Amino acid sequence: MTEANFPLLSLLIITLPVGGALIWLWPNAAHARWIALATAIADLLLSMTVLFKFDATASGFQLVEKAAWIPSINAHYQVGVDGLSVLFLPLTVILFIGIILSSWHSVAHMQRLYYSLLLLLESATLGIFCALDGVLFMLFWEMTLIPIYFLVSFWGIGPNRRFAAVKYMLFMLAGGIPLLFGFVIIAFSHAEIAGGVPAGLTFDYLEWLKTPLPLETQKQIFLLLLLGFAFKIPIVPFHTWLPVMAMQGPVSVTATIVGLKLGAYGVIRYVIPLAPQAAQEFAWLLATIGAIGILYGAVAAMAQTNLRRMLAFSSISHVGLVILGISTFTQQGIQGAIFQLLNFVVISSGLFLITGLIHHRIGSTDIVSLGGVAKSMPKLASFFLLFGLASMGIPGTSGFPAEFLILYSAITTHTGAGIAALLAVILGTSYFISLYRKAFLGPITNSAVQQSVDLQTRELFIIGLSAILILIAGFYPSSVLDLIEVSSQDWINHLK
Repeated sequence: MTEANFPLLSLLIITLPVGGALIWLWPNAAHARWIALATAIADLLLSMTVLFKFDATASGFQLVEKAAWIPSINAHYQVGVDGLSVLFLPLTVILFIGIILSSWHSVAHMQRLYYSLLLLLESATLGIFCALDGVLFMLFWEMTLIPIYFLVSFWGIGPNRRFAAVKYMLFMLAGGIPLLFGFVIIAFSHAEIAGGVPAGLTFDYLEWLKTPLPLETQKQIFLLLLLGFAFKIPIVPFHTWLPVMAMQGPVSVTATIVGLKLGAYGVIRYVIPLAPQAAQEFAWLLATIGAIGILYGAVAAMAQTNLRRMLAFSSISHVGLVILGISTFTQQGIQGAIFQLLNFVVISSGLFLITGLIHHRIGSTDIVSLGGVAKSMPKLASFFLLFGLASMGIPGTSGFPAEFLILYSAITTHTGAGIAALLAVILGTSYFISLYRKAFLGPITNSAVQQSVDLQTRELFIIGLSAILILIAGFYPSSVLDLIEVSSQDWINHLK
């Protein structure tokens, strides 16, 4: 573990709320988007500085900052990064820059509120990736609910957007209850070992990792934390909010929800390391959950006639693949799972951003309203195809090394689930190609499609940058794998 000489991570997190406050203090409301963009770009520079300072050859957490916060329960403000989290920081900021740019002309009312909520959501998300204290993590975790609720309620694109916002809020609050109970059990179990309450009470994640807990206690913690994160991942049957959000919510929210799989990250960061023995006993459960999600999401996606709903169910299938990779408890599996989570930020979010651009131009993403999009918008159609091929794991894209690592580890450890994953990959190719052919090829039957303009410079920059990242990571996967290798090996060693 290395301490930070300069509070880079704190500055990364706090810059965004400061930018949000500046939006309200600035006299001209029309400049809100410029302030939000400038703040996000400044945060990108900070996140890249964190990445450059990160030593991929060192074990443990780096750039750690710690300060007293709530002394009565020994909760601290403590942040840090390792190889499993460091790449999420710049990619998250890039995603939000893309969201800000994609909202440039589509958000015309209450711009101050919209962009300040985006910055608050970005700050809370970065906090989740950096938090090394249970109470601090819960704070950031619950903080994401507020901006998402108002973003969906005020700027959703469906008639039932408020219902979608409430449903999402209730599901996430329900998931927060077992998370809180799990963290409390860990804290009090540590206290029993370290000298009782309150002296031994701590919410320090690094201390939790060092605490050997009885197997029965680990089982309780494993099941509680897995249940809590299941709502966010989402795991079937806790997934019903996602298709609703995809149809009713604004692009800014759907892109972050499908792109930033915070629930799956929580499984990797908290569920497995804090209950390692129980996790190995319940490996069959994780593999089963993953296989069910993979197949269910793929089959459900095949039945959709709307691009957004198809992408939502496709997301459920792909995150099932991540859970399957985690369940293997191999270095290849965890590397593939992290790689795939990073892919979500670029690929899944990119697909939703493109779909949002289609909706903004045509007013619908129903297949019946499309057809011939490639004729009027060839650049947009080409990028959608590239991103779709990447989501299927075609060689040359970043999806290939991630899926290959997961499938290889799954087949060698959970053969049945691995075969199910292979079947889902075939189904994924089927539903994507079928919907792409209907929506983007063929004759133009809708005048709105005929009159639509192709990607403009600002939009081309957003989508083009993501495409470049997909190709770089596809042809040069070691650029990602080298950064996560040591931390993934540490993760595996902790299970022994």
